[in-house]
Amino acid sequence: MKFIIAVLLTTLLSFISGLYMPWWGIAIAAFIVSALIPQGRGRAFLAGFLGVFILWGSLSIWIDSKNNGILSHKIAQILPLSGSVFSLILLTAFIGALVGGLGSLTASFLRMGMQKVETEDAD
Repeated sequence: MKFIIAVLLTTLLSFISGLYMPWWGIAIAAFIVSALIPQGRGRAFLAGFLGVFILWGSLSIWIDSKNNGILSHKIAQILPLSGSVFSLILLTAFIGALVGGLGSLTASFLRMGMQKVETEDAD
């Protein structure tokens, strides 16, 4: 249940951060969610990854449909994607998802490091 909540919160906070911050605000949103919802390293990365992947993939599809795919088709021709708009949308979502996943993983490592320091101080 924590995993699903983390994915949904990451998606929501990443969307909100996109309204007020540069594109890299998704890493901060994923970091905050992972810091507030304790999970293991793998689950934290996957929650951040999936949250941003869903958001950026959905936004890419929405933007593509609003301009009838004209811009995405031209960009897909410039990049080595053989003109595939679907590949461009997947690539866009994947790049954003990596940033979100790494932001979330950073918070997980920070939480683990802080717990280790606390246990060493107690000894």
